[in-house]
This record gives sequence, C-alpha cells and structure tokens, in this order.
Amino acid sequence: MAHNQEPLAKTTVIKFNGQDFNSLRDRCLSRGLPFEDETFPAETPSIGLKLLQGRDLSSLRWMRPKDILKGQSEPHFILEGASRFDIQQGDTGDCWFLAALGSLTQNPQHLHKILMDQSFSHQYAGIFCFRFWQCGQWVEVVVDDRLPVLKKEYLFVHPRNNQEFWPCLLEKAYAKFHGSYASLHYGFLPDALVDLTGGVVTSIDLHFPSDLVMLVKTAATAGSLMTCATPAQPTGEARRMESGLVSQHAYTVTGAERIQYGRSWEDLIRLWNPWGKTEWRGRWSDGYGFWKPLSSLHEGLVCREHLMSCQDFQDNFSCLYICNQFPVGLNEGSMPHDRWSQMTFKNRTTPGDTTGKGLPRGTQYIFSVPEGTESNNVIMSVNVMPQNLKARDKFPLSFKVFKVRQPFQPFWKRLPPTFFSQFRNAIEGIVFKTKCNVTKSFNLRPGTYVVVISAQSEAVEFLLRIFLKMPDDDRYRNTGLLNLLGTDGIPVFYSCLVQGLNMDATQLQSLLNQELLKGTPGDTFSLDECRSIVALMDLKVNGRLEQEEFARLWGRLVHCQNVFWNTQQRSGVFLSLDLWKAIKDTDFLAGTSVSDELLELMTLRYSDNSGRVSFPSLVCLLLRLEAMAKTFQNLSKDGRGLYLTEMEVRYLPLPDTGHSPRPPLLS
Repeated sequence: MAHNQEPLAKTTVIKFNGQDFNSLRDRCLSRGLPFEDETFPAETPSIGLKLLQGRDLSSLRWMRPKDILKGQSEPHFILEGASRFDIQQGDTGDCWFLAALGSLTQNPQHLHKILMDQSFSHQYAGIFCFRFWQCGQWVEVVVDDRLPVLKKEYLFVHPRNNQEFWPCLLEKAYAKFHGSYASLHYGFLPDALVDLTGGVVTSIDLHFPSDLVMLVKTAATAGSLMTCATPAQPTGEARRMESGLVSQHAYTVTGAERIQYGRSWEDLIRLWNPWGKTEWRGRWSDGYGFWKPLSSLHEGLVCREHLMSCQDFQDNFSCLYICNQFPVGLNEGSMPHDRWSQMTFKNRTTPGDTTGKGLPRGTQYIFSVPEGTESNNVIMSVNVMPQNLKARDKFPLSFKVFKVRQPFQPFWKRLPPTFFSQFRNAIEGIVFKTKCNVTKSFNLRPGTYVVVISAQSEAVEFLLRIFLKMPDDDRYRNTGLLNLLGTDGIPVFYSCLVQGLNMDATQLQSLLNQELLKGTPGDTFSLDECRSIVALMDLKVNGRLEQEEFARLWGRLVHCQNVFWNTQQRSGVFLSLDLWKAIKDTDFLAGTSVSDELLELMTLRYSDNSGRVSFPSLVCLLLRLEAMAKTFQNLSKDGRGLYLTEMEVRYLPLPDTGHSPRPPLLS
C-alpha cells in the first residue's frame, strides 16, 4: 500500500541528526571552544573494528590539523583550488567514493555545492559541514576536524602536501553519513555518484560496439561524471595484477582522444587512480615514451594518471558509469541533445503488495510514452534509504513494468490486475544493481504503462524517478512546453491524479515546472502563481488540491496549452494582441464577454514590456477570469450580496498578493 507519496523539489535540504551548522559554530565561537561531535565521537566505533584489526590501538589518536602540524605550517581547507590530485587514498577501501569524488572535481560548480565556502581562518571553530544527496533531498552533515592518526600517520585520506584538508574532512563526513569509516570499505560506484550529485547513472556496456572517444568527449562537454572499475578476482580480494592495474578497483575517467599513429588512428582514454601506488604498464603507459609528443592528453598528465588504448580499456575494465542530471544515450554520441521529462516520487512500500496470483495491486505509478522517440526511451531509477539496508548487500526492492491494455476511469486510485499484461517479464530492460540504487533502461512502444514496486522482506522508503525521452518536435522546442496528453489521451503527469495526491502550492510548482515547462526561467510558474491557482481550485479551502480538484485543474491546463499552441503558431510567440482570441477560444469561458477597457487592463497586468504573454501568465489570467465570471453570475437579484454554491467556492478570486495557507515544505 502506498504511503505519503509526493513529487519532490530538488532544493530540499535537511540537517543530518538535527545538527545545524551555523548555530553549532556560533555557540563554539561564543564559548571559545572547538566543536566536538557527540554524534560521531572520536572513538574506535566511529572507525570500525574490522579496519583496526592487528593494529596497536594504544597509539591511536584523534587530532585536529592545527595540532598535527604543530605550527610548522598552517592548515588550509582548499589551497590553490580543489582538484583530484588533492585526494590520496588511505587504508580503507573507499576507492569507489574517491573515484567519484575525483570526477566531481572536474565540475567546480557541482563540487562547490558539496564543499561550500569554508576555511581554517575565517570563523574557525573546529566544525565543518558538507552536503550529500539522499532520496530526493540534500542532507547537510556536520563534523568536527579531529582526524584519526596512528603512529603519526593518517589512517585514511592523506592531506596533499600535509596542508590541504578538504578531502580528509569530506571523507569523514561521508563516513558519518554511512555510520563509520568501516562502512566505506568496499562499495558501489553508482551509489557514490548519486550521493554526490543527485543525478542518474547510465551504465555503458564496454563489450558493445560504440565510439568510446566520442562518448567520453561528449559526456565531458555535458558536465557528466565518469568512472570505471576493474573486475573482481575469483578470491574476491583486490590485488595488483601484472598489467599494473588493481583488481576490483575504481578509477576516474578524465579524458579521451583519437590520434594518428603511423598509418592508422589510435583511440586513447585517460584514467586517474585514487590510490596511485601502481599504474598501467601496457601500451601507451609512461614506459612507451616515444609516443608522448603525439597526444595532447599527455600535456596534462600528472602522477597517478595514465593513458591506455580504448581496446585495452575494454579488455581490462568491466564497466563505465556516466552520471548526469538526466540520462545519457547508451550508444550514440549525441546525448546532450536528447530531451527528457522527469517524474519523481518518494514513497514507502511494505511486503505483500501483490495479489495471490503475483499480479500487482499496491504501489503503482502510471506513465505514458509519447510517439516519435527512439531506443532506450524510458529510464527508471530507484533509490532507497541506506538505513533500510541493515548491512545487507541485497537490494531490498523489486520493480516490474506492465502495459496498460484498457482505458480506465480517471478517479480510480489503483488499477485492478485485469488492466495489466499477463506476461510479467514481457518488458525487460538493461539493468544494474547496487546497494542503494537500481537503474533500468527500457525500449517501450508508445502507450500507457504502470510500474509496480514491491518490498522483498520489510518496509522500505524509496525514491522513484521515471525519465521519458521527449520527441524531437519543433512544437515542443519552440514553446518550451511538454505535451500533457502524451499518447492515447493519458497524460504523463496524470499519474499524480491516479495516485491520489493532496497537492499544495509548492508541490504544484515543482510538478508544473519539471513536467510541463522546459522554457526560459521567465516562463516557469512562480510560487505565488501556484498559490493563486490552488486557491482558485481549492473547494475545501485547506490549501491543497485533492483528486477531483486536481483533475479539474488538469483539464483546464490541457485546454490552456492547446489555446497557447494554436494562438502562437502564427507568429511563434504569444502576444497581448492575441488575448481576445484566446479568451474567445477557451471553452470554460464560453459566454463570457470582455470589454475593451478590461482587455487593456489585462494586457497591462499579464504581458511584459515587449507585449509577450508567457504560458503561466495565460493560465492565471484565464483561471482568474473564469472565477470572476462565475462570481458575478451569482449576484443576487435583490442586490444584497452573492449566492455561492459549494461547487463555486473554488472559483473565488485571489488578491494579487497571492496569500493562501502555507503548508510546511516537504522534507
């Protein structure tokens, strides 16, 4: 059974363990004492006994950078910019996290979201904070700067030149985020990529013929993170191989190039090793010095980086992961040109959400695949809270996709089993599983589908993201609008109605801007506009839209979209001069007449300086005009007031201030 399912705003930030960085730092500054984190104490459980076996714990110390350096030099949070070369892996097997972090350093804008502005000089109080993404929200993790030192050696990530400490402190925050340093000992690259970006990970099959150089170059241009891994040995333990590579080890992909060598062309790829105690010894390694002037990749080659041919890369590595805010193409090099619509839901499911015959009956999500899309047109990503895993490596959820083969009534909260294809495994996709994430790629024909998620053995909180490739259609590109209807009359965001959401203004804003509008920032729905819309459609006056209210709004939006498209087809933009025709063509305003004076006032209110009317402005105008028309239609004959029926309370106009009840933001 579904509980608390909701579309999410990407800007949500919560405090890990309820700790607020600013208040803790200010308290320490006022007391003149450095911060000591009681929720992640400087004790052996924070490290984990399995990482301390066979060590002399009597010499284990937790020391702050200023105490470690003893005045010989000053510690720095970041020194001369943050880069992957600042990261030096320690004794824990967290290469999967450090390789993802190394790739993140190539995107300074995203890295800054994690690190923020911090230092050892300005308002230093022995406290630092970092952000990680978890199930649709950013989590702010606070740590003190006491680092574990054993016999004067750093146990984990070492600071570069013994001065730059951002990697050490970030690793400590990530260890706290997962429970201990030992929890970072072996992990999955996609989990780290998602935790650092909130993106979606595409797994590239290295044995499938593809232009790797073009793929890597185009992904880098799009700001993607790229990592790869070597396969595990039969023993299951990481070890150095004769090739110089390390088995079951993660690397960062930092570049690719095609060069002319002799009479042929050679495809090269550049890799960075977060551990760095051994390097590739094959062709195009440092030992092959005669080729260096041939490749521009060598100009930026630094220690722990090496080149290898793409063929050797495919022979020695098991997978390539590319992470971006939207999926990338699996086989083509044109992925930045793909346009995707995203549906996002956070939910909780319990075991037994299936019928006795194995057909789905519980947590269902309906979506529609539009016409005109190519292969791999649907990507689904499921993330679970790490707290649900209880030290098990098995992913706790399963999900299946079914074709909806019959029309259905609009207000049903759940589709009965008879509406699904009887072939449970008829729809298969490319899938990879990790401890916290599952991503699956589908080739689906146009139509309506439902994805059903079920728990294996216990209740699980999860986040589902459905990415739908949008058709390459000039109509979509020029207007910035995504079609609400999709194919066969079932809209993409109509699934919100079927799933029974009670939607407030913040949720409505997120939904409309993510699923309906893909235009310039000026063409998105503002929070005030969404408050006005909710107030106009809210029958119960509780600040939220229930099923019937949302269904009615949906119908209005579909009609407004058609009016907007049809009107601007003549000139490519919607001008204030078109308002009269738009009002005339709006079915739910039938019989409403507007004077020239009122039309002039609406032009001033809803158009910009150039006379252009955006889609959100048009929606607000038409809904408000409908509300006013119905209000005045019910003026009493005796002139004493208004007679409003229950069904017409929803039409009461909202003042321009946009005031309405403010439910708490989603967390």
